Amino acid sequence: MMTGKTLIDCHVHLAALPDGDNGCYISPKMLRSPLFRFLLWKHQLSPSNPREANRKYLDDLLTELRASRHVQKAVLLGMDGVYDHNGRLNQAHTDFLIGNDYVLKTARAYPNEFLAGVSINPQRRDAVEEVHRCADGGAALVKVLPNAQQFDPADTRYKAFYRTLAERKLPFLSHVGYEFSLIGKDQSLGDPDRLRLALDEGATVIAAHACSYGLDAVREVSADAAVTSRSATRISMPTSPPSRCPIGSGCSSIFASTPSCYERLLFGTDYPLSVFHVAAWGRVAFGSAAQDDSDKKPLRSASRGL
Repeated sequence: MMTGKTLIDCHVHLAALPDGDNGCYISPKMLRSPLFRFLLWKHQLSPSNPREANRKYLDDLLTELRASRHVQKAVLLGMDGVYDHNGRLNQAHTDFLIGNDYVLKTARAYPNEFLAGVSINPQRRDAVEEVHRCADGGAALVKVLPNAQQFDPADTRYKAFYRTLAERKLPFLSHVGYEFSLIGKDQSLGDPDRLRLALDEGATVIAAHACSYGLDAVREVSADAAVTSRSATRISMPTSPPSRCPIGSGCSSIFASTPSCYERLLFGTDYPLSVFHVAAWGRVAFGSAAQDDSDKKPLRSASRGL
């Protein structure tokens, strides 16, 4: 049994509207998307007043975190953009960007609640330098989303980037599987097998969503392959969110048959994305699932799924 606050949520998004100073960007297409419109409505955020909206988002997150029974801290995740073949930012193909300076500044402002999860696309021309800069600034890990950031994690040109992560002891948290929230360009880039290069170069890899592809129609989980790889001691799998690591699909059977997975599981909510308990129906008491309010208060309800 856990007592007191013992968990770190390793998958919390620092969403922000661009205010002219925070280095963030959201494309008009993204602002019109159903998901973004839903999140603005859910958190009562007004795009016409970005500074107030950003403050409210942060205040809501702090309220959730401080009210949680078990979650002690959250890793705030940034989101780098898309870069062209010369390593320069391609804003025309970037839908969502949360700058590293904004992530680091926010984490420093609340050291008791937040850790900085910066985002560095290895395609950028200054990727290695940015790893050093962010590490010096207090970053706890580096987050990427290859599907939306349009880079192949298995590209051998990124070896120096992975070696630098290993040198600076910054875990490499990569989205795995299909991408539904942002606009994924090439879903094959979420294949966890593409993370082997990072492991081979000595980086510690965190494969988001417990190596789930997020679709029952395709090969659901490759956690077995990840765990049995020769670099398995440096791969972990956050369970963020419960709605995407489908308890009740291939994911649970893999974990049930591979006990060595357990010690590599990390906790993550994927806040502010909604969490649904439908996948657990038939595997927990219906009354418990029906009364579960984790879809509304994912951080406060963290202990329910542990």
